[in-house]
Amino acid sequence: MAVKLVREGQPRENDRRTKTGVNMKDEYDFTNAEQGKFYRPLNELEIPIYLDDEVKEFFRHKMTTGSFSLNEVVNSLLKKDIEISKKLST
Repeated sequence: MAVKLVREGQPRENDRRTKTGVNMKDEYDFTNAEQGKFYRPLNELEIPIYLDDEVKEFFRHKMTTGSFSLNEVVNSLLKKDIEISKKLST
């Protein structure tokens, strides 16, 4: 089964490059493709959390004085925050 990829609007004959400059084929063969091969439910994904510099520095300092991992401390603080939020909303 061949699928012809066509962009929105009128495709031009010489317009075969993507924004990154990679050449695109006129057709792609999905005969042996497996639907959902790389699908993972959201609850199985590890979501990266990016901390502000001052927050990271605070935790770096705390990590040097204790034997806890950053992951443990941040999770513990977030759980406490959830508890407080639940108490305030009732």
